[in-house]
Amino acid sequence: MHREGITTETHDWTMVKASSLIANQDVIEIDGALPVEQACNVLIDNNISSAPVYTHVDPKANKQTIHGGKTYDGFFDYADVIAYILLVLRKTSADEGSSLEIRDIVKRALQGKQVPVSLASDLSQKNPFYSILPEATLLSAVDEFSCGTHRVCVLDPNGQVKGILSQSTVVKYLFENRHQFPEIESLMNKTLRELNLGQTEVISVNADSPVLNALSQMNHSNVSSVAVLGQMGVILGNISMTDVKHVLKSNDRRILWDTCLQFVSLIRIQQGIDDGQDRLPVFDVRLDTTLGFSIAKLLATKAHRVWMTDEMNRPIGVVSLTDVMQAISAVANPGEPQ
Repeated sequence: MHREGITTETHDWTMVKASSLIANQDVIEIDGALPVEQACNVLIDNNISSAPVYTHVDPKANKQTIHGGKTYDGFFDYADVIAYILLVLRKTSADEGSSLEIRDIVKRALQGKQVPVSLASDLSQKNPFYSILPEATLLSAVDEFSCGTHRVCVLDPNGQVKGILSQSTVVKYLFENRHQFPEIESLMNKTLRELNLGQTEVISVNADSPVLNALSQMNHSNVSSVAVLGQMGVILGNISMTDVKHVLKSNDRRILWDTCLQFVSLIRIQQGIDDGQDRLPVFDVRLDTTLGFSIAKLLATKAHRVWMTDEMNRPIGVVSLTDVMQAISAVANPGEPQ
């Protein structure tokens, strides 16, 4: 079947419609009135890492971002789950400078009350609600993603969410169709060294540190993953924000005080149960690894970053999907600062 941007012979990826990448997508949304715990179950049950949170509004009210009687508060994802867990576990009075939402969450937690997910939406301050129109080009999405945005909602002509376009969806599309786009294929053949990628500071935890420390480190350092290091700084694995679902699925908060190495082992076992494979993570690349090979590893492991290691298998940098987006954006916008 003919579909613009996918089966045509165009060699200009920048003009592909972003909406063509999310055709027939089943959009999962979360009612803002749901308690945070139930909202977490929505993510787990649907095997998704994020979902838009909406509030029902009076259509006659003068509200911003109203789509069919809904106002979108933002996204709810595992970064927000971690921020929520850390906030509730502390159960301390909020600072004077804290927002009203944070004060309300702390107050409810202290009183043992349920917290509606509308309060926790974008609690991590990493999930603003960005939207684009169906006619928006792939280039406009890439430029947005290169600034650190992880996902955007594609709206239909009626203002309803038609689908959610993520960094990983765009990277997968361009990688799988690279032969149609000479600029992209040329970029894929360049090494990380040539592209000056992998220079990001490595945020890590020791293998014997408690899992809670890893979550705190991610939240404090504003990163989505931390490297787990053993003796001599060798990388043994990593813990990402989405891995917190294994704590939620077990319904045993004591896991938060297990060591990071124990948690990595638990994740590997759980992955084998879920997909029937003994899937060990393949997460390292070298300076002279090509961008295309690095992306292949990202897609194979469904990860959002790969670690750059030296000859001793010690992490010296990290390449994230945002880095990949910046490299792709630079191809279309030569000479502009990234």
